[in-house]
Amino acid sequence: MNRARTGLHIDTAPSVNDTAPIVKHSAPFLKREGVNWISATAFTAFHIGALAALFFFTWPAFLTALGLYWLSLSLGIGMGYHRLLTHRGYKVPRYFEYFLAICGTLALEGGPIPWVATHRVHHQFSDLPGDPHTPRDGRWWAHILWMLTGDPTNANTAECARYAPDLAKDPFYVWLSRYHWVPLTLLGLVLLAVGGIPFVLWGIFFRVTAGQHVTWMVNSITHIWGSRRFATRDDSRNNWFVALLSFGEGWHNNHHAHPVSARHGLAWYELDITYMTIRLCEKLGLARAVKVARLAPAGQPGAARRQAA
Repeated sequence: MNRARTGLHIDTAPSVNDTAPIVKHSAPFLKREGVNWISATAFTAFHIGALAALFFFTWPAFLTALGLYWLSLSLGIGMGYHRLLTHRGYKVPRYFEYFLAICGTLALEGGPIPWVATHRVHHQFSDLPGDPHTPRDGRWWAHILWMLTGDPTNANTAECARYAPDLAKDPFYVWLSRYHWVPLTLLGLVLLAVGGIPFVLWGIFFRVTAGQHVTWMVNSITHIWGSRRFATRDDSRNNWFVALLSFGEGWHNNHHAHPVSARHGLAWYELDITYMTIRLCEKLGLARAVKVARLAPAGQPGAARRQAA
């Protein structure tokens, strides 16, 4: 992979079983013909709902949305789909792993199997032909258009099994990937019963729309703007603004240099709330075998140097 590792070590080095399967080719994720009407319709409806939420503002509804934003984006996508299921950067009991996966479905970014498979393909072909969402194919393509063509969000389990065989063997993940919309629907019904229309508009429509755009910023912005600490083979950048909105996912150059590391913010000033949560889980006995990349102290031989953007 030709990743720069100078001045850096990783605690709890990954074993062969912890490493994500190597992707041989990415043909199923290159279906760029036609419009994905399921995604286009859903995205349009949710954006309309997000705009409508502005006319139904209440503080309880807003605070509920804020809490669910953290639950779905940090616990669900960051801790669950990304750092645990995709890269196996740490281990947790199976029941807690399933809980994090359910939280991930609340972001409406698809089920765990297609999400993990697509992301593993992205790392294998990052900013090369075969990358599902590289800005080299267009900035708007990387941000949202790739989701609106072909069938990237509803890839079936058989197509994804070669990229996520570990998840495809688990009946729970197969079910959750097929019915990933069920937890969000149940949550919507609960919010409607508790707080009425404002809770639904803010806790579902506005919160999901905001979370999706933040996730897409990782695909687009952090491959265009920011600083580069490591000379990776791709265009990945560290972007503090995206990191702030995404609970640490914006330290993307760090992540592409050391994908199995559960910690993305490597310097003391790189806020990584998702990693802080993983550390808390470790102290509580919920997480173990946490893989962590660390920068060597400045001034020591081999200390990592920041590469100009």
